[in-house]
Amino acid sequence: MRAVIQRAKTASVSVNGEKIAHIDQGLVIFLGVADGDTVEDVDYLANKIVGLRIFEDEEGKMNKSVQDVDGAMLIVSQFTLLGDTRKGRRPSFIQAAQPDKAQKLYEEFVETCKKKIKNVEKGQFQAEMLVRIFNDGPVTILLDSKKLF
Repeated sequence: MRAVIQRAKTASVSVNGEKIAHIDQGLVIFLGVADGDTVEDVDYLANKIVGLRIFEDEEGKMNKSVQDVDGAMLIVSQFTLLGDTRKGRRPSFIQAAQPDKAQKLYEEFVETCKKKIKNVEKGQFQAEMLVRIFNDGPVTILLDSKKLF
């Protein structure tokens, strides 16, 4: 399971011109579910992201989590995070989970985050989405439940 986390001042998701989700200060999480991912991957990433200390404290140091600042989360499914471009120029997505499994784990991830954060919004699974982000910093973190950086 892969995630790109962006600290945001505000963010929203629209589908077919209609805004379906919006957050103010918090995190935008693009989530890709890989073939072979399990609930353990969900728990690992959810706990890691909720605890990431990437918000500034009173001294201007990144020392607070999204929980500490009472921030929100906007979670957007994005299978393209599993794209493999090592061969050729067109990404291969064979590492991505099949849609039914991916959706189940995506929804599990959303529900796990809702148990930890008051305001959790989400995109629409398998939809063509317009995501607007006012990135704060910018601060962008990459996480993978299978790799240690």
